[in-house]
Amino acid sequence: MNKPEPNARRSPAFEAALVALLFVTAGVGGVAYGARSWMPELASRHGAGIDAMLHYLLVTVGALFLAGHLVLGYFIWRGGGRRQIGLRMASHKTELVLSIALGLGMLLIAEGGVIAIGMPVWTEYFGATPPSDAVTIEVTAQQFAWNVRYPGPDGKFGRTDPRLMDDALNPLGRDRSDPAGADDVITTNEITVPVGRTVRVQLRSKDVIHSFFLPNFRVKQDAVPGMTPEVVFVPTREGEFELACAQLCGLAHYRMRGFFNVVSPPQFDEWLRKQAATAN
Repeated sequence: MNKPEPNARRSPAFEAALVALLFVTAGVGGVAYGARSWMPELASRHGAGIDAMLHYLLVTVGALFLAGHLVLGYFIWRGGGRRQIGLRMASHKTELVLSIALGLGMLLIAEGGVIAIGMPVWTEYFGATPPSDAVTIEVTAQQFAWNVRYPGPDGKFGRTDPRLMDDALNPLGRDRSDPAGADDVITTNEITVPVGRTVRVQLRSKDVIHSFFLPNFRVKQDAVPGMTPEVVFVPTREGEFELACAQLCGLAHYRMRGFFNVVSPPQFDEWLRKQAATAN
């Protein structure tokens, strides 16, 4: 008697069940993996809105991802044992209406929710007018450092001239004959701001495109040569945080790292006074 072929020992229904289980496992495993905490500890006011938008996306996309895998697994399990093609279950019109409805539902969930949550955050981040007591900071990026300038007690930045730039002695090209710049405070790779007070960062670049990135504050903005984009945000937690460049700006990109210090208002005033006393 001839022995049956190995593949004949497994029924189509059993194989379909295994494939269905594979899809279900992939769906459940993917959702479990994505449900972890991905973001660093929040330290800004507007960042709560950004986190809410990201959580909304993760939950909705995760639910759709899981539902798709479960439904696909179910169909494979139910239909895998068939030995002939079944009858058409829905008319062409029903399929068309269902496809359009599902597409509009996806659009409403994916875009509508993000717009509803994200527009107030966008307005606060880019469209809001900074208050009069905002701390204004000019940050000029270059390969591979952050040049930081505060206006000093007079609240005015001094003039700069690209022809005066010298990476060793005058990286910002300050015009030292301008009295408005006599008290400007300049640091490298270090920013200090007061907690609970609006911070206004004016970005510049001396060479290529860099990206001003503060993960804990949910702040990321490109510094583009010839442009002066701004970011406005409010720190809500004291501490020392990392400032990174999120653009691959050259071979030593990895060295372009700074520190963003958030201190109490009295500590900031004292720090700024000492820096201004030693300026120039």
